[in-house]
Amino acid sequence: MTYKQVEQKGEQMLLDAGVMDAKIDAWLLLEMVAKIDRSFYFMHTNEEVDPEVLTEYERVVEKRAEHVPLQYITGEQEFMGMTFKVNSNVLIPRQDTETLVEETLKVIEPQMEVLDLCTGSGCILLSILKNAPTVKGTGSDISKQALLVAKENAKIHELDAEWVRSNLFDNVSGQFDLIVSNPPYIPQTVIPTLMPEVVQFEPLQALDGGLDGLDFYRKITEEAPNYLKENGYLFFEIGYDQGDAVRQLLLDAGFKDVAVIKDLAGNDRVVKGQIR
Repeated sequence: MTYKQVEQKGEQMLLDAGVMDAKIDAWLLLEMVAKIDRSFYFMHTNEEVDPEVLTEYERVVEKRAEHVPLQYITGEQEFMGMTFKVNSNVLIPRQDTETLVEETLKVIEPQMEVLDLCTGSGCILLSILKNAPTVKGTGSDISKQALLVAKENAKIHELDAEWVRSNLFDNVSGQFDLIVSNPPYIPQTVIPTLMPEVVQFEPLQALDGGLDGLDFYRKITEEAPNYLKENGYLFFEIGYDQGDAVRQLLLDAGFKDVAVIKDLAGNDRVVKGQIR
């Protein structure tokens, strides 16, 4: 089979399986397996594909047809202009979350100490450290496997951070200038309605925010003042319909200058506040 025929076959397999972006995914998987780029492809569309490459391509396309997320197959995802390693132990970094990083960078000052709760792949904390190199960062997660991914990403990007296995603040010590978190925030009743790529393959404990999706916001907001320095900041990523509820949690906890910030799609995405 030629490169063109192989890509067309992959696309059709994904279309038949109901995979969104079948054409894009078919190409990205071919690019990965055959180690080619678009220029090579267009110059060799009618060239025969090596049988070993064809066998491996069919294998990964079959995985994608089972709705395994593309990023778990390729093992990486772009975020804030950086490439992060990912696997099924961590949520896949999403563009929406870049809003959270961008907002924290607006208040970050040299030498600040930052805590990232529910760090997962470490993409939030490491993106902050990449853009604010004098900042000291700590990433915390309850999952040992997630922390292994975060540590690998830190090594790849040659960034220094402290990693703590902890259920929120349980094993965290010290005080910080800024606490940032993208906690689990999907209401339990909503989880079964999510795309199969999410509900079947991404880690449930990184999705489940309790009955109303607000469990982690309540716990973090209640305890955060004990871990924030004077005038310290708290930043959350939120679901599109959680802005008012999370904003009120921060106000009730005594935070000032509380604001809800929208992402590029116009959805509420970040809530921030400053300790009094």
